[in-house]
Amino acid sequence: MRLNKYISHNTRYSRREADRLIEEGEVTLNKKVLKDFAYEVEEDDHIYVKGKQVKPSKELTIIVYNKPKGALVTKKDDRGRTTIYHKLAGKFRHFVPVGRLDYASEGLLLLTDTPEVATALMESGLDRTYNLKIDKPISKEMITAMKEGLVLDDARAGGHEKSKIFSMEFAPFAHFEIRAEGKNFSKLRVTITEGKNRELRRFFGHFEAKVLDLKRVAFGGIELNNLPTNKTRFFTRREYDDVHKFMKRKKDNAKADIYNQANAKKQEEENKREKEYQQNKALKQKKFHKKD
Repeated sequence: MRLNKYISHNTRYSRREADRLIEEGEVTLNKKVLKDFAYEVEEDDHIYVKGKQVKPSKELTIIVYNKPKGALVTKKDDRGRTTIYHKLAGKFRHFVPVGRLDYASEGLLLLTDTPEVATALMESGLDRTYNLKIDKPISKEMITAMKEGLVLDDARAGGHEKSKIFSMEFAPFAHFEIRAEGKNFSKLRVTITEGKNRELRRFFGHFEAKVLDLKRVAFGGIELNNLPTNKTRFFTRREYDDVHKFMKRKKDNAKADIYNQANAKKQEEENKREKEYQQNKALKQKKFHKKD
């Protein structure tokens, strides 16, 4: 893991603060000052910050946070805006969010002290369920796109104005239901299996519909329920068991993929050798017949 990332994941410092500490000579490796920003921390390295050893956490901790509107999911904002870390207790300063909710969105956000778990959950196809309100009635075209998916060469509508993402592919929604509809609005509950940048805002933006409210209420079977806004709770034992099973399946699948790829490569090489053998055999027979 890169040095600044290692520090930010295991201490109260952000990555930018870690960079500053590295630059100022406050970071040491085995008691020697380390100023190599690109250094990859090894398992047996002893990293110190201001003379205090950085100890990676080995026990998994995950919290559920009901993120309020008007807070960014980032450690630090260069425009001085409020982040979730201004809202969260200091003991969660080093926790990593599982994906993001944009500034105007609210609801369930998972955070963990184990980056590997955060990445695995974020990149998974686990269900994400949202309650949302748009400023238009639901059209037949929207329903078709929710059922069949959508591919857009230009998906900038609904995206952040400075976003560099233009095109986007939307998988079919896992589930959706229209909960209320009026002349100038619609309320829906939708479940998707991806976590792309402002995905739902871009999806409905394509149909010239603005998302007025967006709240995530569930992620991978973890539900927000009645957790108050800006409050946290720790995972239950059952929820931890589910995550451990998920991580084990992921590792087992990764091992199986490596094994299958190795077997496929071996089989390909054997087929190649067999083909060369048959070609050489045919060539020798041809030469033998010519001599006759």
